[in-house]
Amino acid sequence: MKKLPLTLEVVFLFPLLGMVSCAAPRQVGPDPNPAGAAVTSEAGTPPPRVRIVQPGAPGQASRVLTPAELSTREALPYTQADIEFMQGMIPHHAQALDMAALVEERTQSEDLRLLAQRIEISQRDEIALMGSWLRERGQEVPGDHAHHMMGDHLMPGMLTAEQMAQLAAARGGEFDRLFLELMIMHHEGALYMVDELFSHPGAGQETDMFTFASHVDADQQIEIRRMRQMLAAGR
Repeated sequence: MKKLPLTLEVVFLFPLLGMVSCAAPRQVGPDPNPAGAAVTSEAGTPPPRVRIVQPGAPGQASRVLTPAELSTREALPYTQADIEFMQGMIPHHAQALDMAALVEERTQSEDLRLLAQRIEISQRDEIALMGSWLRERGQEVPGDHAHHMMGDHLMPGMLTAEQMAQLAAARGGEFDRLFLELMIMHHEGALYMVDELFSHPGAGQETDMFTFASHVDADQQIEIRRMRQMLAAGR
């Protein structure tokens, strides 16, 4: 049997499941030896080396954080762009909940019902997290119905009143197709908002902010792929 190399690397990715667990990442594996002595396991092999990897912003590569970056990451400040991102994403998510609420009485597709339930659960939880983030920093939190009063000043990907009315009036297969097309557009708008956030110098770098925005990007891309598959299958 081929022996494993003496030095292994353990890669730890920042959690992307919301800000509840987004404190500074804990080291995986044994603590480093501060004295530089050769520490070995009971089998006589050196312990694994540990790297902390920061996922890159959309379209950018991941990178290994240095010890200095790890010690200061919690202290990185939030920016005005971070605040505006959260304040804009709350009504954006709220409209997705309105869309998902239409599904139960208008479709015969169990797949679409399950998708709508996933969207409802994840985006309701994220609205709560965004509200908490803003309140903890003394910032205004948009109301639950703020998106109904936005008029023509909609966030990217959000449906107009006419599009929402068209969706509400559809039934059966026509509703399924329209829902998927419009929700894909809606999700793509959220991805655009994440890209815009990271395009501002210093934005999206506070630990909670980076974790949340990265999670939104990953989650929305997964759902877009699923919805495109459903459209292609004619469901």
